[in-house]
This record gives sequence, structure tokens and C-alpha cells, in this order.
Amino acid sequence: MQFDWFQAVLIILSSAGAAVLALVFSARLVDPRTARKGGEAVPGPEPAVFLFQGKRLLDTTGPGRSLLETATMAGDDWSRLLSFVGPRFPEFEGAVPTLADRRDPLVLTAAAEGRRHPVQLRAEDVNGAIRITILDPEAEGHGRAVDALSFLAMEDELELMRRTLDCLPALVWREAEDGEVIWANRAYLARCDADDVAGEDTFTWPLPRLFPPTRDGDAPHRARITRAGVQQPDHWFERHCFPLAQGRLQFAFAADATVKAEQSLHGFVQTLSKTFADLPIGLGVFDRQRKLQLFNPALIELTQLHAEFLIGRPSLHSFLDRLREARMVPEPKDYRSWRLQMTELEKAAAAGFHSETWNLPGGQTYRVTGRPHPDGAVAFLFEDITTEMTLTRRFRAEMALGQDALDQMQEAVAVFRASGDLAFSNRRYDDLWGVEPATSLSRITLRDSVRLWEEGCGPSPIWEALGAASPAGARGTLRLPDGRMLECHARPIGAGALLVGFQPVAAPAVLEEAGGTDLLHRA
Repeated sequence: MQFDWFQAVLIILSSAGAAVLALVFSARLVDPRTARKGGEAVPGPEPAVFLFQGKRLLDTTGPGRSLLETATMAGDDWSRLLSFVGPRFPEFEGAVPTLADRRDPLVLTAAAEGRRHPVQLRAEDVNGAIRITILDPEAEGHGRAVDALSFLAMEDELELMRRTLDCLPALVWREAEDGEVIWANRAYLARCDADDVAGEDTFTWPLPRLFPPTRDGDAPHRARITRAGVQQPDHWFERHCFPLAQGRLQFAFAADATVKAEQSLHGFVQTLSKTFADLPIGLGVFDRQRKLQLFNPALIELTQLHAEFLIGRPSLHSFLDRLREARMVPEPKDYRSWRLQMTELEKAAAAGFHSETWNLPGGQTYRVTGRPHPDGAVAFLFEDITTEMTLTRRFRAEMALGQDALDQMQEAVAVFRASGDLAFSNRRYDDLWGVEPATSLSRITLRDSVRLWEEGCGPSPIWEALGAASPAGARGTLRLPDGRMLECHARPIGAGALLVGFQPVAAPAVLEEAGGTDLLHRA
């Protein structure tokens, strides 16, 4: 019994001692200071090893499986591996067919950007299969490791960045210095698949190219994807290129809607141009920056400016300066006052409808109209109204001549329109009845005039006749308060108008005894 207890205690103590010795030995083994002093090597991380039969994966290590799972390339395992190996070892794919003839393994070394030590690839033929090993030679035997929390944080950040780029609707890809696409996000690959650029269900290395190569430092520009031999519309993109230490990083944002809008606008402008081409009125539309964007042929004819000048989209001030040089604006007193006048014209046109009449030095008369347009634009209309103004002046001259002729008549005359409104009268009528129709702002009708005549001459049957529906032919004799007699008569004239005249009925001898012949003027 005692022996059993003693044996049990001995076993426990021996086990505890062995455990303590193992812990101490392990601590010294992994202690960097003792490791450096002793020069002992510690096994490094497990390398990524792949065994392929053709393009079919036979086996791989844990790190190898993780590497394949992180690849963004869709397709088989061989394509996934090439998406990692291709950018780092461009000569690998071309050397694969020669592995069976090599005595020694193929060893390739590449320095990845941002790393202090290279990455190594070893490939060899094993009984018709290909064994590929990817490792970090600096990590072997040095006990290089990453603590779990740091590794987890790096994985989380990597996953976040990968998801962000995959969800980005823009196309993002990276090119090597020779223009080869070495990386692309999911949107780029989806566009390749949609356009069937590769011509296969899956992509192989190198990645297909959607856009032609570009130079470093190129400014953002428009690019399109054209599918040769396929009757489908092209896709337009806004392309941005950023040079890197090795290669270029490029972005392409969809611009189909923008291009379509620009094409629609261009078509609309063309339609407007064709519509306005036959108008005799000159049209010029200036945008927010006051650059000429649209004009019609009539503007060239009316302003006598060269088409080359207008096609160059001059500014509004340059346009007006050219008009001044061509003597197609009113003659200014001085340049400063003219400039101020043109500035006021622009402001008035931008604020609302504005119209001016320009009497040009050459004798022409233009009506210049300014109208505001959407988005701060302004349109100017140039209309030659020389003929219209000539006719207006001639009409006014004839009207003045006719008025002078009426004023020379001995009879007091008033003409009423078909509507009953007073159209005009001569001076003797105005003096006889004490009215000034030319300066009156109110309407003067036949009814108002009959009332005035009745107040001056008293009751008479002619008033009723003049107030009838058809007063034409009415005639009667009136007596003024001073005893003079007047004959009133009404007769129709053209356009339904009515002429009413008043003239004295006394004989010339009686008029002379009364002191003159101008009874109406004396009244």
C-alpha cells in the first residue's frame, strides 16, 4: 500500500519535472537572444506548395489553398494561381512547357514592390506533374512569425479593401510597364465577360485588355470599348491614369449617359441651326461664359462678319468689338461710352427681354433684341427693319401732309371710325368746339361729340339722326350762341368711317359786314 502511494508520487514528480524542463528548453529555443547567440535555426512558416496535372490541381498545402482562395480571378485553380504568379514572375508561364526537359528545378526570384526581401518560386516536373513552391527565403530558419491579433487585423483590412474594390462600380486595373494588365477589380472582369473580350468562359493570364495603352501622366480623357464584328453600341468611359513606381493604376468611369446627353444636345443644336438657317433674323446665342455657341447664316449677312470668326466661338465683347470695327453699331461718341452702353445691353438682356433700335452709319436700321436663356445664357436677335422704318416714316409723312391739308380747309371736319371713335379732326374743328383730340388721353366717341355739339347749339333734329344706327346722310342747320348759322352734314367714307362737317351758311357779303369771312375761326 505504501509502495503504491510512493510510486504514484514519484510518477507525478517526474512528470512535473519533465514538463518544466520542456518549457524552459522551449523558451530558450524561441528566445531571439539565445537563438542569435547559439545560431540555431528554427523552422519557418510552411511554404505554399502546389501539385498540378496539366491545369488540374492535385494537391496543395494550407498556405497554397489560402492563396488560391484570396485570388480575385474567376475560373479554375490554374488561372487563380497565374493571377498571383503572373505579375511577379512574368517568365513563369512561358517556362512551364520546358520543365520536363530540365534537370534542375526552375528557380525564379522577384522583388515585390514595397518589400525588403524577394519572393522565390521553384517549379519542377514530378513524374509528369508540376510541383510549384512559393516561399520567402528570408523567412526560412529565422523564426519569422506574425502574432495572431496582428495577422487578424491585416486580414480584416485586406478583406475590407477587396470588398470595397469589388463593389466599386468603376473599372479599376493595374498595368505593368509594358502595358500588360496584371490586376483588375470585379467590375473590370465583369465588363470583360459581358463584352466577351477573352472569347472563353474563363480568363487566362494575362488578363484581357479593354482599352488601348496610355502614356504616363495623361490627362483624363474619353475612351470607348468597341466590339469588333458585333452589332452593339459602344461603351464610353471617362479614363484616369496614375503612374506608379512600377506600372500604372487606371480608373474608368461609365460615361454612356454623358455621351448620350452630349449627342442629344449636338443633335438638338443641329436641328435648331437648320430651323434658324432660313430665318431672315440673325441669331446669336452666348453661353454663361459669354462665348458664342450658336448662330445662323442670317447673322453673317446682317453683321457682315466672317464665318471663320463666328465659328471660332468669340466672346460677346469680341463680337461687339468686331461689329464696331465693321460700323455695324450706332456711331459712338467715344469708346468708353460705347463700351458702357454695350455692357448695359448685356445686363439688360440677361435680366429679361430687352430691345433696342440701332440706326447704323450706313443708313440701315436694326432692331436688336436680347433674351435670357437657361443656365445663364443669353440670345441676341438682329433684325433689319430698314424697310419697315422707311415705310413708317413715309406713312407718318403722308399722315402729316394729310393733316396739313385738312387744316387748310375752311370747313370744320371730324372723322369717326366704324367703331364710333374719333379718328382725327382739323384745326378749325378743334377751335370751333374747343377740343384738343391730339393731346387727349381718353377716348372721344361720336356720342360724346354729339353731346358737346348739342350743348353748344341747343336742341336740333339732327342730333337724333346722328345718334341713329345709320347716321350717314344726316343734315341740318345749327345756330351758335352768338347768332351765327352753321350747316352740319354727315357723309360716309371708306372702311365704314363717318365724316361730319360744319360750315357757315351766311353769304359772303353778310360775312364782310360782320367783320370777316372766318366765322368758324372767330367762334
